[in-house]
Amino acid sequence: MENGRIARISGPVIEARGMLGASINEVVRVGREGLIGEVIRLNKDMATIQVYEETSGLMPGEPVEGTGKPLSLELGPGLLGSVYDGIQRPLETVRQKSGDFIARGTEAPALDRKKKWRFKPLAKNGEQVKAGQIIGTVQESKEISHKILVPPHTEGKISDLKEGDFSVEETIAKIDGKPIKLMQEWPVKKKRPYLEKLPPSELLTTGQRVIDFLFPVPKGGTASIPGPFGSGKTVVQQQLAKWADAEIIVYVGCGERGNEMTEVLTQFPKLVDPKTGRPLMERTVLIANTSNMPVAAREASIYTGITIAEYYRDQGFNVALMADSTSRWAEALREVSSRLEEMPGEEGYPAYLGTRLAEFYERAGRVKALSGKIGSVSAIGAVSPPGGDFSEPVTQNTLRTVKVFWGLDSSLSERRHFPSINWLSSYSLYIEQTGKWLAEHVSKGWPKAREKTMALLKKEAELLEVVQIIGPDALPPKERVALEIARMVREDFLQQSAYHEVDTFCPLEKQLGMIETILFLEEQASTLEFPDAKRISELESVQRISRMKALPIGEFKKEMKSVRDRIEIEFAELKKRELLAKKGGGVAK
Repeated sequence: MENGRIARISGPVIEARGMLGASINEVVRVGREGLIGEVIRLNKDMATIQVYEETSGLMPGEPVEGTGKPLSLELGPGLLGSVYDGIQRPLETVRQKSGDFIARGTEAPALDRKKKWRFKPLAKNGEQVKAGQIIGTVQESKEISHKILVPPHTEGKISDLKEGDFSVEETIAKIDGKPIKLMQEWPVKKKRPYLEKLPPSELLTTGQRVIDFLFPVPKGGTASIPGPFGSGKTVVQQQLAKWADAEIIVYVGCGERGNEMTEVLTQFPKLVDPKTGRPLMERTVLIANTSNMPVAAREASIYTGITIAEYYRDQGFNVALMADSTSRWAEALREVSSRLEEMPGEEGYPAYLGTRLAEFYERAGRVKALSGKIGSVSAIGAVSPPGGDFSEPVTQNTLRTVKVFWGLDSSLSERRHFPSINWLSSYSLYIEQTGKWLAEHVSKGWPKAREKTMALLKKEAELLEVVQIIGPDALPPKERVALEIARMVREDFLQQSAYHEVDTFCPLEKQLGMIETILFLEEQASTLEFPDAKRISELESVQRISRMKALPIGEFKKEMKSVRDRIEIEFAELKKRELLAKKGGGVAK
């Protein structure tokens, strides 16, 4: 490609003349400082380039040099535990080079070139290998064995394969004479290939009761968490990152405020993995792109995250990808689109917003990889609608694509109800698939218990509308009891503490036990002819139910049996009083 010259500058978008031979998505170096950019449009010798760094100070006439390859990631051992910016520059290495502020044009290899990894071959010399096949392993962390894959679109006879300590750049084998390294490169905007896409069915256990029990997401599923400022999106995503039943976590901070991303960067390294007792960072990749960084880099960060997730999926891992938040990513699309003078869609977003969102979320899924292993990528994206308006374009286009909607409610968060997921507006389209899995692996009673719980919560919403008009005292006794049972479901079951050492994670067995205890109490109350909601709320068993969430699973099992026995005794006493009152012609006191 011939080198070009800057002809026009408009924020993060520049136009360069003399770019004959350039191609779409090619990475270029812009200006004397060599800023990183990507070609997004071509017209004869004129190239339109989005620059991933601050463009202030650039001048027309400065050189633009092509690299001849698209924006690509380095994939190999050393990704886990790393913190990158949106274009996979390791922030710690960049800080050592340029200080606390990233100097423009700074380059740093994504993977450590000096570190040696112990490679153990699984294939044999002379063997015919194919794309995606596992030819060896590297122990990347204490718990994660990193599989070294034959790069996609590569096959042939393997030779010079040997065990030893290698850096990511050293040759570990040859396939038909082509050198194979621990590291491979892959373009971020191209899906990694696989053999077959499988239907998601196995539950992605999160330990959050409102999610697992009411609105589940399976491994390989897609979910969205829209909510206004301060409603708890980031805390929910951090809980999912910490507790989700996935071997690898990829957390993308896409254009969030600097203080929120700083909190993530300082907290994550301190978090202990509850499954292993080791630091959570040993199986986590962080991609940090804050709202004060150039907008074009926000778009890249999403693709960087999903490409890393696909790479670990191809090794047979279950990966959970957290994107916080896709609204900031959409704002970057809007900014670049306006600079390109494209015809705007609704609220100024580009007309292709829905297509770009779909392209991102469709890269999630459960697949049979080229290696023959089953892996998954579960994509969970936060959305930040202005003013909590779920009718805005980003939320609506996201909902057309994803199958789980966890709508956060500011009124719940104001009441310190966490997670503040509104059980009336949220939904999951995976209920049938996950219900079958839960019935098989946890309890056959799970789907029925969920159905009863949702019916109670919907009935409460209807009764509360009546209460606002006529007051609670005008309700019949049985309906006042229904309100009391629904209150127990909300406060004693759905509400959870992210910072309580026990309640922060609730195993599936405990979730079912808790809700079945409340439903058992509801069944006993329904046998009373004249139930008294106030008296029921004061029962010892009701008080004990409210304390069950804080009990470890071992103590909980004993307490659950004891509480159910107590419920039977107390309601037998209430029925006896009713009978005596009937005989005496009065009402039970």
